[in-house]
Amino acid sequence: MEIFKTDKTYDFMSKRIPFLGLSSFLVIVSIILLLTRGLNFGIDFAGGTIIQVKYEQAAPIDKLREILKPTKYSNAVITEFGNPNEVIIRITGSTSDLTNDIGDEMHTLLSPSGKFEIRRVDMVGPKVGGELREKGLMALGLSLIVMLIYVSYRFEWRFAVASILALLHDATIAMGAISLFQVEVNLDILAAILTLLGYSINDTIIVFDRIRENLQITKDTLLENVINFSVSKTLSRTTLTSLTTLFVVATLLFFGGEIIYGFSFTLFVGIIVGTYSSIFVASTFLVQFKFSVEDFKNKEAEKMKIAKEKARNRAMYEQGTI
Repeated sequence: MEIFKTDKTYDFMSKRIPFLGLSSFLVIVSIILLLTRGLNFGIDFAGGTIIQVKYEQAAPIDKLREILKPTKYSNAVITEFGNPNEVIIRITGSTSDLTNDIGDEMHTLLSPSGKFEIRRVDMVGPKVGGELREKGLMALGLSLIVMLIYVSYRFEWRFAVASILALLHDATIAMGAISLFQVEVNLDILAAILTLLGYSINDTIIVFDRIRENLQITKDTLLENVINFSVSKTLSRTTLTSLTTLFVVATLLFFGGEIIYGFSFTLFVGIIVGTYSSIFVASTFLVQFKFSVEDFKNKEAEKMKIAKEKARNRAMYEQGTI
C-alpha cells in the first residue's frame, strides 16, 4: 500500500528553513513552559500516598473534599477513577507524618460519606521519590549517549549528532505538552519518553540508511537532492507505520481510562512530533552541518580500495604466494 507515489520526489529541503523555524519555536515554547509551569510530579517522584476508594453508589467527591478539608489531608486531590463509583485520593509531599494504618484512618474519616471499600493504599517516601527522579534522568541521559555511540559507529558523526538533536527536539516538545496540560509525571511517563526515543531513533535511522545507500550509488553531488529523493522513497513507509501506531495509541488515550492516560498522552504527542522530525528535521541538520557528498564518496572509495587490498593479500596468502 502506498500513500505517496514512489516515483515522485518531493522537495523537502527547499522548505527546511521554515521547518527549522517552526521546530525552534516549539522547542522554545516548551522550555518556557517547563521553566514557568514546571512538571506536575506524581507520587512516584514527589512522594506521598495514593488511596483508591470504591463506593456502592456514585462517589460523593464534593462531600469527600469537605470531610478532608479540616484534617491534615487538606491538600488531598480527589479525582474519579475509571467510573463514577471509584475515586483516587492523592496526598502529595512528605509522608513522614503518616502511620502504617492510614487505610484504617482514612476509612474512619470517610465513613459519613456512604458505603465504600478501600481497594488500594500506595505510599512513597520523599527520599525514594527523589531517587526515582534522579535515576529516571540518568536513564534518559544514558539512552541518548548509547544512541549517539551506536549511530556514530553505524554511520558518520554528523548523522549521529543530527539524530540526537532530533531526539532532544522530540523529547523537549513532548515534555512541553506534558507541562502545558499538567499531566501527572510518574514512572509511566518516564517509560513513555524512553519508548518515544526508541521509536523516533528507529524512524530516523531508516531515513538515514536510505540516504547513505543513495549517496553510494548516485552521481548527484548535491546533498539536498539526495535527501529529497531518499525521504520521498521512505515517505509511505514512515507515514503508514506512524498512522497505525497512532491509531492504537489514540484508542488507549480516549478509551483506556485514567490509569494509562499519561503514558498514552505522551506517546500520542511523541509519535506525531517524532514522525515530523524524521521527515523534516533530522535530515535538515545534515545540510546545516555542511555534510559533503564528495568527501563521503572519497571515503567510501578508500574503504573499498583497502577492502580489496586485504582480500587480494588474503588470497595470495592462501595460495602460498606470500
